Amino acid sequence: MFQINPVTEKKRITSFINSVLKKQSFDKVIIGLSGGIDSATSFYLLKEVVPPENIFIAHLYYQNSQFHEIDPILKEAKIPKDNIYELNIDPLVKSIQKVYPSSEVSPKADKSRSNNETMQQFNNDSSRQARTINSKTTHLNKIRIGNISARVRMILLYDLAKKHNALVCGTENKTEHLLGYFTRFGDEASDFEPIQHLYKTQIFQLASFLGIPKSIIDKTPTAGLWPGQTDEKEFGFTYKEADQVLFYYYDKKVKLKEIVGMGFKNAEKIIDFSLKNAYKHSAPYILDGR
Repeated sequence: MFQINPVTEKKRITSFINSVLKKQSFDKVIIGLSGGIDSATSFYLLKEVVPPENIFIAHLYYQNSQFHEIDPILKEAKIPKDNIYELNIDPLVKSIQKVYPSSEVSPKADKSRSNNETMQQFNNDSSRQARTINSKTTHLNKIRIGNISARVRMILLYDLAKKHNALVCGTENKTEHLLGYFTRFGDEASDFEPIQHLYKTQIFQLASFLGIPKSIIDKTPTAGLWPGQTDEKEFGFTYKEADQVLFYYYDKKVKLKEIVGMGFKNAEKIIDFSLKNAYKHSAPYILDGR
């Protein structure tokens, strides 16, 4: 069901990249390389079309660099050192966090309080820090920080694209896209997407064919947005199961009840995850021009 012909797929994608560059009159491309399989696969396809001197690499890491995993493939591809940017976005993310007051007023706070009283509540760090934060609040804070990180990366990526007069190559796969597992105006932002039509399990097949290092292929998928974060831990289900459920539901138009009957125990959770994020595909919402 998910088997692809890697030879055919490689030809299709490289032809697509070439046509985009010609149509848009660009000869340079910048790509964010994380050390993960999606960005590595996109890069391997990109270098089949674009000469190394016209490829710019941005390794925009948060807290921990994985450049040691990326460096060998860049050397093999003969990417010039001046074309490589390894930047730690941690200081930028922390500076944004500092913009917010140390503690936020509860939505149920007494609205009759004066501004001075409100500011006193904002600045009362010691009492706030002593308060126990439940796991849900902690998780939501992590998600907000993760979104900030993704958007900071895109600010830098597009600034570098402007500097070098280059198009931004995206690295999103079909599974992430259908699940809505992306940050709006963050990691979803790009000028073209070479692998968005392929499910995650298909990316693994193509990556093996392209000769991507096994250390990258075998790595646990993560957006690297906070320590210990992994995609499947966030989902509560595996990519393997998600791909099959999404394929039946969206590609084959099989009803959810029937998919559950096929034995996919997380089918409802997967489709619920997807439908809750479906609004991302239509934003921004606009009035009809009539």
